[in-house]
Amino acid sequence: MSTDFQQARAALGVRLRELRESAPGGRLTGTGLAQRLGWTQSKVSKLETGRQTATAEDLQMWAEAVGQPESAEELLARLRGLESHIRSWRRQLAAGHRAVQDAHNVAQANSSVLRAWESSWIVGVLQTPDYARAVLTRSAELHQSPRDIEDAVRSRMKRQEGLYESRRRYHILLWEPVLRSLICPASVLAAQLDRLAGVVGMDTVELGIVPLSASLKVPPGIGFWIYDDAQVIVENWHAELWLDDADSVSTHLKVWSALQESAVYGADAQRVISQARQALDIA
Repeated sequence: MSTDFQQARAALGVRLRELRESAPGGRLTGTGLAQRLGWTQSKVSKLETGRQTATAEDLQMWAEAVGQPESAEELLARLRGLESHIRSWRRQLAAGHRAVQDAHNVAQANSSVLRAWESSWIVGVLQTPDYARAVLTRSAELHQSPRDIEDAVRSRMKRQEGLYESRRRYHILLWEPVLRSLICPASVLAAQLDRLAGVVGMDTVELGIVPLSASLKVPPGIGFWIYDDAQVIVENWHAELWLDDADSVSTHLKVWSALQESAVYGADAQRVISQARQALDIA
């Protein structure tokens, strides 16, 4: 399992390649960019594949060389977030929401077994575009961050490609209030619940719902992801915590297992979702 630093560096490399390939004057080759910058072609390749850490000067030069100087601020914001386990939203969202989505895409793409507990909203990998748009808009309003909502939605939707990869398994637990929280228009929530019902039965997804009536061994607490039983990502109002120490992982695995004992699956999960959908009273 790669570290959060490596994952963020790989996501930065993906973004650098995108900027090179979308240069205003036409697609720029790696060799062509290296010539413009006076670098070796291997340096360009290492930066794009996440095998070398860019400096602030490298990123400023890259943005200028690909004809997109306005992207420098975004690239520098990504660089500042590379080494921190505590990733404050203020720092992460300095250049918008897409960078955060890209980092999660890389983390999930590098994982085979993913476990999630969510008590606040439908997890991103199962969201509809409209639901994702509503959640990201609320976040942008809260943090007063740049409004790159559509780019962020597209990045989040790309994450869902993993649902159709046979090597990957998602074990997702949702608390029932998530199905009823109107953090979006009722019509959007209705479509989201229809989407969620369609996930039940997928061979790559084990979706459990913890009903409000269930007896709980631990308090619901805040949501988290566990990747390959080796890394935990926890989100709160101030920051994301990317944790890979053994104690943190072990504790979150215990919490996830305790919550799983209260979950219902299959037809019973469908029933809980259906009841929430009917409560919206939307055709």
